Amino acid sequence: MSGEASSSRSTQSSSAKQGFGVDVGGSGIKGGIVDLETGALVGERFKVLTPHPATPDGVAGGVREVVEHFGWSGPVGITIPAVVTNGVARTAANIDDSWIGVDATQLFTEYLDRDDVSVLNDADAAGMAEQRYGAGRDVSGVVILLTFGTGIGSALLVGDTLVPNTELGHLQVGKKEAEKQASSKVKTDKDWSYKKWAKHVSTVLEEYEKLFWPNLFIAGGGISRKSDKWIPKLTNTVPVVPASLANTAGIVGAAMAAEQGLHP
Repeated sequence: MSGEASSSRSTQSSSAKQGFGVDVGGSGIKGGIVDLETGALVGERFKVLTPHPATPDGVAGGVREVVEHFGWSGPVGITIPAVVTNGVARTAANIDDSWIGVDATQLFTEYLDRDDVSVLNDADAAGMAEQRYGAGRDVSGVVILLTFGTGIGSALLVGDTLVPNTELGHLQVGKKEAEKQASSKVKTDKDWSYKKWAKHVSTVLEEYEKLFWPNLFIAGGGISRKSDKWIPKLTNTVPVVPASLANTAGIVGAAMAAEQGLHP
Protein backbone atom coordinates (compact mmCIF):
# COMPACT_ATOMS: atom_id res chain seq x y z
CA MET A 1 0.00 0.00 0.00
CA SER A 2 1.14 3.55 -0.57
CA GLY A 3 0.74 6.26 2.02
CA GLU A 4 0.49 10.01 2.37
CA ALA A 5 1.10 11.63 5.72
CA SER A 6 2.58 14.37 7.81
CA SER A 7 6.34 14.59 8.08
CA SER A 8 6.46 13.44 11.70
CA ARG A 9 4.87 10.46 13.39
CA SER A 10 2.64 11.11 16.38
CA THR A 11 2.89 9.03 19.54
CA GLN A 12 -0.02 10.67 21.32
CA SER A 13 -2.64 8.51 22.96
CA SER A 14 -6.21 9.15 23.95
CA SER A 15 -7.08 11.97 26.32
CA ALA A 16 -10.27 13.68 27.37
CA LYS A 17 -9.89 16.07 24.45
CA GLN A 18 -8.55 13.83 21.68
CA GLY A 19 -9.77 10.77 19.84
CA PHE A 20 -8.82 8.69 16.86
CA GLY A 21 -10.85 7.76 13.80
CA VAL A 22 -10.37 5.71 10.64
CA ASP A 23 -12.62 6.10 7.61
CA VAL A 24 -12.68 3.15 5.20
CA GLY A 25 -13.66 4.07 1.64
CA GLY A 26 -13.64 2.37 -1.72
CA SER A 27 -10.33 3.92 -2.75
CA GLY A 28 -8.62 4.87 0.49
CA ILE A 29 -8.38 4.15 4.22
CA LYS A 30 -7.86 7.46 6.02
CA GLY A 31 -7.22 8.14 9.69
CA GLY A 32 -6.06 10.75 12.14
CA ILE A 33 -6.13 12.23 15.60
CA VAL A 34 -9.15 14.43 16.31
CA ASP A 35 -9.55 17.32 18.72
CA LEU A 36 -12.88 16.37 20.26
CA GLU A 37 -13.53 19.93 21.47
CA THR A 38 -13.36 21.49 18.01
CA GLY A 39 -13.73 18.59 15.57
CA ALA A 40 -10.47 19.55 13.84
CA LEU A 41 -7.71 17.10 12.97
CA VAL A 42 -4.58 17.29 15.09
CA GLY A 43 -1.88 17.33 12.45
CA GLU A 44 -2.34 15.69 9.06
CA ARG A 45 -4.37 12.63 8.27
CA PHE A 46 -2.65 9.47 7.01
CA LYS A 47 -4.00 7.47 4.10
CA VAL A 48 -3.29 4.08 2.56
CA LEU A 49 -4.88 2.61 -0.54
CA THR A 50 -7.87 0.34 -0.07
CA PRO A 51 -6.86 -3.14 -1.26
CA HIS A 52 -8.62 -4.70 -4.23
CA PRO A 53 -10.47 -6.84 -3.62
CA ALA A 54 -11.38 -5.05 -0.38
CA THR A 55 -11.72 -8.21 1.71
CA PRO A 56 -12.13 -8.05 5.50
CA ASP A 57 -8.55 -9.16 6.16
CA GLY A 58 -7.14 -6.80 3.54
CA VAL A 59 -9.03 -3.80 4.89
CA ALA A 60 -8.23 -4.67 8.50
CA GLY A 61 -4.56 -4.78 7.61
CA GLY A 62 -4.83 -1.29 6.13
CA VAL A 63 -6.60 0.01 9.23
CA ARG A 64 -3.84 -1.44 11.40
CA GLU A 65 -1.22 0.32 9.26
CA VAL A 66 -3.00 3.66 9.76
CA VAL A 67 -3.31 3.21 13.52
CA GLU A 68 0.30 2.07 13.90
CA HIS A 69 1.53 5.05 11.89
CA PHE A 70 0.39 7.34 14.69
CA GLY A 71 1.43 5.04 17.53
CA TRP A 72 -2.09 5.49 18.87
CA SER A 73 -2.90 3.46 22.00
CA GLY A 74 -6.38 4.69 22.95
CA PRO A 75 -9.87 3.82 21.68
CA VAL A 76 -10.29 3.65 17.90
CA GLY A 77 -13.42 4.36 15.87
CA ILE A 78 -13.73 2.86 12.38
CA THR A 79 -16.26 3.54 9.64
CA ILE A 80 -17.07 1.04 6.91
CA PRO A 81 -19.43 1.45 3.93
CA ALA A 82 -21.94 -1.05 5.30
CA VAL A 83 -24.90 -1.41 7.60
CA VAL A 84 -23.48 -2.43 10.99
CA THR A 85 -25.68 -4.00 13.67
CA ASN A 86 -24.28 -5.50 16.87
CA GLY A 87 -20.84 -5.10 15.34
CA VAL A 88 -21.69 -7.25 12.31
CA ALA A 89 -21.54 -5.98 8.71
CA ARG A 90 -24.91 -6.69 7.08
CA THR A 91 -24.26 -5.14 3.65
CA ALA A 92 -21.26 -4.13 1.54
CA ALA A 93 -20.91 -1.08 -0.71
CA ASN A 94 -17.59 -0.39 -2.46
CA ILE A 95 -16.02 -3.21 -0.45
CA ASP A 96 -15.96 -6.94 -1.14
CA ASP A 97 -19.19 -8.89 -0.64
CA SER A 98 -17.31 -11.23 1.69
CA TRP A 99 -17.85 -8.57 4.39
CA ILE A 100 -21.51 -9.53 4.70
CA GLY A 101 -22.01 -11.43 7.93
CA VAL A 102 -18.52 -10.65 9.29
CA ASP A 103 -18.22 -9.52 12.92
CA ALA A 104 -16.36 -6.32 12.06
CA THR A 105 -15.82 -5.33 15.68
CA GLN A 106 -14.19 -8.67 16.46
CA LEU A 107 -12.11 -8.49 13.27
CA PHE A 108 -10.65 -5.08 14.07
CA THR A 109 -10.25 -6.01 17.73
CA GLU A 110 -8.00 -8.88 16.67
CA TYR A 111 -6.02 -6.91 14.09
CA LEU A 112 -5.47 -3.93 16.41
CA ASP A 113 -4.96 -6.11 19.52
CA ARG A 114 -7.34 -4.01 21.63
CA ASP A 115 -10.91 -4.23 22.83
CA ASP A 116 -11.87 -0.54 22.71
CA VAL A 117 -12.93 -0.53 19.04
CA SER A 118 -16.16 1.03 17.70
CA VAL A 119 -17.36 0.23 14.17
CA LEU A 120 -20.18 2.09 12.44
CA ASN A 121 -21.63 2.99 9.05
CA ASP A 122 -19.69 5.71 7.20
CA ALA A 123 -22.69 7.98 6.58
CA ASP A 124 -23.71 7.70 10.23
CA ALA A 125 -20.23 8.84 11.26
CA ALA A 126 -20.36 11.81 8.90
CA GLY A 127 -23.78 12.76 10.24
CA MET A 128 -22.56 12.68 13.83
CA ALA A 129 -19.62 14.92 12.96
CA GLU A 130 -21.71 17.43 11.00
CA GLN A 131 -24.29 17.59 13.78
CA ARG A 132 -21.77 18.36 16.52
CA TYR A 133 -19.14 20.41 14.69
CA GLY A 134 -20.40 21.27 11.23
CA ALA A 135 -23.50 22.34 9.34
CA GLY A 136 -25.90 20.91 11.92
CA ARG A 137 -24.31 22.55 14.92
CA ASP A 138 -26.84 24.21 17.25
CA VAL A 139 -29.79 22.87 15.21
CA SER A 140 -32.41 21.26 17.43
CA GLY A 141 -34.81 18.47 16.53
CA VAL A 142 -34.36 16.07 13.64
CA VAL A 143 -31.44 16.56 11.26
CA ILE A 144 -30.87 14.35 8.21
CA LEU A 145 -27.53 14.13 6.43
CA LEU A 146 -27.65 12.76 2.88
CA THR A 147 -24.54 11.89 0.89
CA PHE A 148 -25.15 12.08 -2.85
CA GLY A 149 -22.79 9.81 -4.76
CA THR A 150 -23.07 6.40 -6.40
CA GLY A 151 -26.10 5.97 -4.15
CA ILE A 152 -27.59 8.08 -1.36
CA GLY A 153 -26.19 7.49 2.11
CA SER A 154 -28.06 8.83 5.10
CA ALA A 155 -27.76 9.65 8.77
CA LEU A 156 -30.72 10.54 10.98
CA LEU A 157 -30.03 12.41 14.19
CA VAL A 158 -32.27 13.73 16.94
CA GLY A 159 -30.16 16.17 18.90
CA ASP A 160 -26.97 14.27 19.69
CA THR A 161 -28.68 10.90 19.32
CA LEU A 162 -28.00 8.85 16.19
CA VAL A 163 -30.64 6.53 14.75
CA PRO A 164 -28.19 4.14 13.04
CA ASN A 165 -28.36 2.45 9.65
CA THR A 166 -31.31 4.34 8.20
CA GLU A 167 -30.41 3.63 4.54
CA LEU A 168 -32.90 6.22 3.28
CA GLY A 169 -31.47 5.96 -0.22
CA HIS A 170 -33.32 2.66 -0.57
CA LEU A 171 -36.69 4.12 0.38
CA GLN A 172 -39.25 3.75 -2.40
CA VAL A 173 -40.28 7.17 -3.69
CA GLY A 174 -42.93 6.86 -6.36
CA LYS A 175 -41.96 3.96 -8.61
CA LYS A 176 -38.23 3.90 -7.83
CA GLU A 177 -35.82 3.79 -4.93
CA ALA A 178 -34.67 7.28 -3.96
CA GLU A 179 -31.08 6.70 -5.04
CA LYS A 180 -32.18 5.35 -8.44
CA GLN A 181 -33.63 8.77 -9.26
CA ALA A 182 -31.67 11.32 -7.22
CA SER A 183 -28.08 10.14 -6.69
CA SER A 184 -25.32 12.16 -8.35
CA LYS A 185 -24.51 9.03 -10.39
CA VAL A 186 -27.96 9.23 -11.99
CA LYS A 187 -27.31 12.87 -12.89
CA THR A 188 -24.02 11.93 -14.52
CA ASP A 189 -25.33 8.84 -16.29
CA LYS A 190 -28.32 10.68 -17.74
CA ASP A 191 -26.39 13.88 -18.38
CA TRP A 192 -29.02 15.94 -16.58
CA SER A 193 -28.69 19.64 -15.93
CA TYR A 194 -28.53 20.74 -12.30
CA LYS A 195 -32.05 22.12 -12.70
CA LYS A 196 -33.47 18.79 -13.87
CA TRP A 197 -31.59 16.82 -11.25
CA ALA A 198 -32.70 19.21 -8.49
CA LYS A 199 -36.31 18.48 -9.43
CA HIS A 200 -35.77 14.79 -8.69
CA VAL A 201 -33.86 15.54 -5.50
CA SER A 202 -36.75 17.76 -4.37
CA THR A 203 -39.22 14.92 -4.92
CA VAL A 204 -37.13 12.65 -2.69
CA LEU A 205 -36.69 15.30 0.00
CA GLU A 206 -40.41 16.00 0.06
CA GLU A 207 -41.03 12.31 0.81
CA TYR A 208 -38.49 12.39 3.64
CA GLU A 209 -40.22 15.48 5.00
CA LYS A 210 -43.56 13.68 5.15
CA LEU A 211 -42.05 10.79 7.06
CA PHE A 212 -39.56 12.40 9.44
CA TRP A 213 -40.40 16.12 9.73
CA PRO A 214 -36.75 17.21 9.93
CA ASN A 215 -35.61 20.72 10.77
CA LEU A 216 -32.63 20.54 8.42
CA PHE A 217 -31.14 18.52 5.57
CA ILE A 218 -27.35 18.46 5.23
CA ALA A 219 -26.11 17.59 1.74
CA GLY A 220 -22.83 15.71 1.51
CA GLY A 221 -20.93 13.81 -1.15
CA GLY A 222 -18.71 15.25 -3.86
CA ILE A 223 -21.53 17.13 -5.53
CA SER A 224 -22.05 19.17 -2.35
CA ARG A 225 -18.94 21.12 -3.31
CA LYS A 226 -21.02 22.57 -6.15
CA SER A 227 -24.02 23.26 -3.90
CA ASP A 228 -24.44 26.77 -5.26
CA LYS A 229 -25.42 25.24 -8.61
CA TRP A 230 -28.30 23.09 -7.33
CA ILE A 231 -29.39 23.77 -3.75
CA PRO A 232 -31.02 27.10 -4.74
CA LYS A 233 -33.03 25.17 -7.35
CA LEU A 234 -34.62 22.80 -4.81
CA THR A 235 -38.33 23.27 -4.17
CA ASN A 236 -38.88 21.25 -0.99
CA THR A 237 -39.84 23.02 2.24
CA VAL A 238 -37.11 22.15 4.76
CA PRO A 239 -33.81 24.07 4.45
CA VAL A 240 -30.91 22.28 2.78
CA VAL A 241 -27.30 23.27 3.50
CA PRO A 242 -24.03 21.80 2.24
CA ALA A 243 -21.89 19.70 4.58
CA SER A 244 -18.99 21.69 5.95
CA LEU A 245 -16.43 19.12 7.14
CA ALA A 246 -15.73 17.69 3.66
CA ASN A 247 -13.42 14.67 3.66
CA THR A 248 -12.69 14.75 7.39
CA ALA A 249 -16.27 14.04 8.52
CA GLY A 250 -15.87 10.26 8.56
CA ILE A 251 -12.66 10.40 10.60
CA VAL A 252 -14.18 12.86 13.05
CA GLY A 253 -17.40 10.87 13.44
CA ALA A 254 -15.45 7.66 13.96
CA ALA A 255 -13.44 9.33 16.73
CA MET A 256 -16.69 10.50 18.32
CA ALA A 257 -18.02 6.93 18.23
CA ALA A 258 -14.88 5.68 19.95
CA GLU A 259 -15.17 8.42 22.58
CA GLN A 260 -18.76 7.37 23.31
CA GLY A 261 -18.08 3.64 23.13
CA LEU A 262 -20.78 3.48 20.47
CA HIS A 263 -21.72 0.02 19.15
CA PRO A 264 -24.69 0.29 16.74
